[in-house]
Amino acid sequence: MTFSQGVSGNPLGNSHRTRHLLNQEFMQALLLNFRHEGKKAIEKVAREQPASYLKILSLLVPREHKVEHSNVIKSLSDEELEAMIEYLKTSLEAQAGGSIRVIEGTIEPAAATAHAPKPKNRLMLEADTAVGPRERTPRKMRPPAGE
Repeated sequence: MTFSQGVSGNPLGNSHRTRHLLNQEFMQALLLNFRHEGKKAIEKVAREQPASYLKILSLLVPREHKVEHSNVIKSLSDEELEAMIEYLKTSLEAQAGGSIRVIEGTIEPAAATAHAPKPKNRLMLEADTAVGPRERTPRKMRPPAGE
């Protein structure tokens, strides 16, 4: 079936292509406008309508974000761990130019787990280090007004 010159076989046109072109042109116009006025508009909304600004920000954040912890080192075999250690040693030696020294030692269990007791008032601890420690006396409490 042939059509005469200048007459399309689809008089309504390609709706998919038309919609695609409309979307593309709209997004280009939006991008150009945003480049020109976008920063000012964002600042104005943040200043004049902080609730709307925060709502827009919250809509940009994914609703569900799954964080899964996986310990890859625990899943490695002994051979893979040894190969990884050897690789790290050789790469560190190459970076240092062969002048790496390994310090052998063990960790003392008591020293590794010993922690200083946490002070009750960290602000006063910092003040003590600035001017030296001082003895604190408890505040005198006023008796209740009814007595």
